[in-house]
Amino acid sequence: MVHQTMKIRIRRAPSASNKINHMAFPSLCLPRAHRMWGALILGMLASCASPPAPGPAPDPSITAPAGPAAATTATVIEQPRSRWVPVGWDALPGWGGDQIQFAWPALLRSCQRPAPAWTRACAEALALPEPTEAAVRRWMQHRLQPYRVEPRDGAASDGLITGYFEPLIEARREPDAQFRVPLYRPPADFGKRKPYWTRAQLETLPAARAKLRGNELAYVADPLDALVLHIQGSGRLLLTEPDGRQRLVRAAFAGHNDHPYRSVGRWLVEQGAFSLEQASWPAIKAWARAHPKRVQEMLQINPRYVFFREEPLPDPSIGPLGAQGVPLTPGRSIAVDRESIPYGTPVWIDTTEPTPAPVPAPRPLQRLVMAQDTGGAIVGAVRADYFWGWTEGAEEFAGRMKQPLRMWVLWPRS
Repeated sequence: MVHQTMKIRIRRAPSASNKINHMAFPSLCLPRAHRMWGALILGMLASCASPPAPGPAPDPSITAPAGPAAATTATVIEQPRSRWVPVGWDALPGWGGDQIQFAWPALLRSCQRPAPAWTRACAEALALPEPTEAAVRRWMQHRLQPYRVEPRDGAASDGLITGYFEPLIEARREPDAQFRVPLYRPPADFGKRKPYWTRAQLETLPAARAKLRGNELAYVADPLDALVLHIQGSGRLLLTEPDGRQRLVRAAFAGHNDHPYRSVGRWLVEQGAFSLEQASWPAIKAWARAHPKRVQEMLQINPRYVFFREEPLPDPSIGPLGAQGVPLTPGRSIAVDRESIPYGTPVWIDTTEPTPAPVPAPRPLQRLVMAQDTGGAIVGAVRADYFWGWTEGAEEFAGRMKQPLRMWVLWPRS
């Protein structure tokens, strides 16, 4: 492994940022454990700020013609949890305004593991000689058919989009006065005992604690940093070795103790810390700062415990692997319900920019993304989790995102 000396600004869990660098999101992971940051951490849905950089005005020469003609030869496609209704390109709100070429690298990554229906289309996409905005748009409108995603029962096609991210946390290989909260590799008897010890047992019972001894992967400075990693299922560690050298590595999901997740946010609402409407990750952090002696009590109401393995991160610009098995792209990858949308499907989303309240009229967020991930909390026909990446501010965006959503899939023509 190549050792790297890096200068990276770390935002620890108790801190908050109200800005995010959208240079990390063109035009604007995690292993299968995480999903739906707002819902999992709160047991409810929370709502984020700072819009993506606006793209250029649409080029009239490459926008789709008006009218439903493109949909007339296609038929409805039934999925286990959704139905796809063919539409014309003009039915996609904002289709002419997105810089869809910035979604092209994410599409090519999905083409590394194409679904059978995508074999021919992916071969064509990979062979596209100059993927300019005009060329990508022409290829899509010629090769793909848009479909509106609806529930199978014909209910309203409005759904929900939340957000998730990959934490970036400072850590130490050895504990010191500040970095004292351990992250663990799976113990030797992991998998032999099901379910494994609960969180409270692993933190208090001598017999359970003995199983963890010697399996410390790294140490973080705050129990809320560890909580973030346990909920997301993986994250980046800026790891300082005993000799002072720093490396950027990934703490990847290696399993959990087979106990259900219980929401710390829900528990705090039940305790009267704040109302359901006020619940958010910043609110949880504020409560923890105000009640440091009760943080351990709060954490132990959740019996689930996650174990990690260390993975090298030679290229920090590459995202974590999603459930499709390809790296996620900030601002261009989403998690979906596989029973509604297969992996590797381009999806047009119509939602609004997550903004702090009160905002009278949030601006539209309409863009092309790729279905490359999933999660236990992402269930339903029109349901998505938006990957915010790992840069400063991603935590706040993901933790507050709860937006109405409409979706269209783009599928190869016969």
